[in-house]
Amino acid sequence: MSRTRLNIFIEPEHAKRLDRLAVHKGVSKSAIIAAALASFLSPDGSDQREAATAKRLDRLSRQFDRLERDQNVLIETMAVYVRYFLTVSIPVPEGHQDAARAQGRARYAQFIEQLARHLQRGRSLVREVHEDLGAADPAETSASAEVAPFAPPTAPTAESEEADLASGA
Repeated sequence: MSRTRLNIFIEPEHAKRLDRLAVHKGVSKSAIIAAALASFLSPDGSDQREAATAKRLDRLSRQFDRLERDQNVLIETMAVYVRYFLTVSIPVPEGHQDAARAQGRARYAQFIEQLARHLQRGRSLVREVHEDLGAADPAETSASAEVAPFAPPTAPTAESEEADLASGA
């Protein structure tokens, strides 16, 4: 097989990378350049690059769709919780403010500990919600949502609040 000799100029960084690759692969620099040139000039090369790009874009689209879905779950979860909390919360009497704050700090610390354990185990609440929704019958889920809209529990009495504050619940 006859070959044509070419003298080319490349950037110094490319030359260093070519040297390292040739040593690492155990082939000549000419062989690497010939393979790269053949790939670049191949009529199938552009199709292969296009297919690889399309595959990557599809994967990114699926990841983006999952992120959007998860974000919607988190937004709705927060909205339902805030509505529930604001519906059932009653003002704390002035005499119980310090105890309520202390209880709030303790509950927050407990929440952070539980969250840390949950994350360390690699569990995902969003994934659990999707699994729960996937396990439920879609017709049954939509029917129960129509029949039983958000209904807050009855408001606690002053006595039950004092008992909760005292018990740390």
